[in-house]
Amino acid sequence: MALPKPLLPPYDLREWRKESPSRRLQMVCQAWATQGYGTPAAIYLVYLLKLVAYAAGWCFFCSFTPGLGGAASLASWWSAPEAFQKAILWSMAFEGLGLGCGSGPLTGRYYPPFGGALHFCRPGTTKVPLWPGLPILGGDRRTVLDVALYLAHYAFLGRALMAPAVTPELVAPTLVLLPLLGLADKTVFLAARADHFGVALACLLFPRDWIAGEKVLWAAVWLWAATSKLNRHFPSVVAVMQSNSPLTAPFPALRHRFFRSFPDDLRPSRLAHALAHGGTVVELVFPVALLLGDGGPVTRAALAVMLLFHLFITSSIPMGVPIEWNVVMVYGGLFLFGAHAEVRVTGLASPLLAALLFILCFLVQVLGNLFPARVSFLCSMRYYAGNWAYSVWLFRGDCAAKLDAHLVKAAPRVQAQLGLFYDEDTTTALLSKVMAFRAMHLQGRALQLLLPRAVDDLDAYEYQDGEVVAGVVLGYNFGEGHLHDLQLLRAVQGQCGFAEGELRCVFVEAQPMGRPALSWTIADAASGVRERGEVLVTELEKLQPWATGAPGTRAPRRHAREEAS
Repeated sequence: MALPKPLLPPYDLREWRKESPSRRLQMVCQAWATQGYGTPAAIYLVYLLKLVAYAAGWCFFCSFTPGLGGAASLASWWSAPEAFQKAILWSMAFEGLGLGCGSGPLTGRYYPPFGGALHFCRPGTTKVPLWPGLPILGGDRRTVLDVALYLAHYAFLGRALMAPAVTPELVAPTLVLLPLLGLADKTVFLAARADHFGVALACLLFPRDWIAGEKVLWAAVWLWAATSKLNRHFPSVVAVMQSNSPLTAPFPALRHRFFRSFPDDLRPSRLAHALAHGGTVVELVFPVALLLGDGGPVTRAALAVMLLFHLFITSSIPMGVPIEWNVVMVYGGLFLFGAHAEVRVTGLASPLLAALLFILCFLVQVLGNLFPARVSFLCSMRYYAGNWAYSVWLFRGDCAAKLDAHLVKAAPRVQAQLGLFYDEDTTTALLSKVMAFRAMHLQGRALQLLLPRAVDDLDAYEYQDGEVVAGVVLGYNFGEGHLHDLQLLRAVQGQCGFAEGELRCVFVEAQPMGRPALSWTIADAASGVRERGEVLVTELEKLQPWATGAPGTRAPRRHAREEAS
């Protein structure tokens, strides 16, 4: 088997392995600043073909509605209400199958290239219920009932997709099953992008007001995404993303300009700050213009800006590759605010829908920004703002092999997947780039302070990002650090039985809005929480992605040791 070979770092990997952990990280961060992840062009073609398949699937299901579905006549039917409704249903189905966000090599999926259904249809796989211990649904291993609920969800989605018209009666079963699936496994709920498509389907229960409701939802997605970027983290996101963009690949000097002073100072430059703040302003302004517009010049200008905004994001191929999601956001904007500009949000008549939208498009987001540890960043609509929960899992020696030995999974560990296609040096180079990606974000700089607290000898441990662990153990990964937190550690420990010191984890939480610090936890799989504390974000801004011996943060708070099992 073969895959196109990625661009290898510009140093000898044998010599690189002899360096200290800090020096190795410095070298790989400098390599990222020049070559990004090193993705070969052929991999981008795979994602383009996947996008074509997504569009073809939508056309296919639209064809069950008379007058819709022919690609050649798309211009005559794309603005039909049924076309938009089926786009929502198909997007939820596509994402929940594992084919959308978090699929393919750019998210650590090489073989098989997606998780989703391959994992969710397999009894015995690991899951993370909303309330552990809940009778029937609250176990940490998937049961036949869990699989049956997932399959029933797709049976009802399929029925609605193949119907001539999408009615409230066809949508209602999905809206009943989604919360049940979320109770049983938060992973399935989030993979279906219920934060967006679930709310969109709920609007379809109100035939008179559904377009106005969808407008509120679309505007909320844009406005909350922009609001979440009013932080100190987002400039680092821009620097990392643009130094990985295929558009900047031919121009390494341009990539270097996103950093203060390549190669020694890889904090975001003034250019990165300007792009970050400028993009935030754009994302705040055009949805307001769309809400206030009447289909005239202001609306058309705002739609053009919206289109360019999403084209820029999509062409940058952000990690997590939410390509189809960006496409449906563009389509929704054109459908709702362009083709149906006559429908005004102020005309929304249903008090029940208004109350539902207030909760799901305002209250949840306020709570998620103020208390990020309690609400998923997806449900909070804090999309790609750089202010995420994350984790690092440290396996002593070859102890990570226990994941393959004891867990039921749809895919082996990423190292084994890569071994099917690449030699050891290429595998090492790719995995080291994941370390660079994490460390170059503002939150990731906390690791140089926390990893030495977690283990005495970092070279004795295998470093794995929590996203990579979740992708294998849970069948889904898309930046949601709460899927690979203490709850998953307990579930893994219950099945693998790591001894003291064999598996240590560092968990870092997102920064709450209006508060200066982010919190962290260090835990051992066998003995539980070892230490907790906080770190000031302003102090992280002073640090490079690697340890330099510069002054660190204030001494962290310590809490009493807790049990993890």
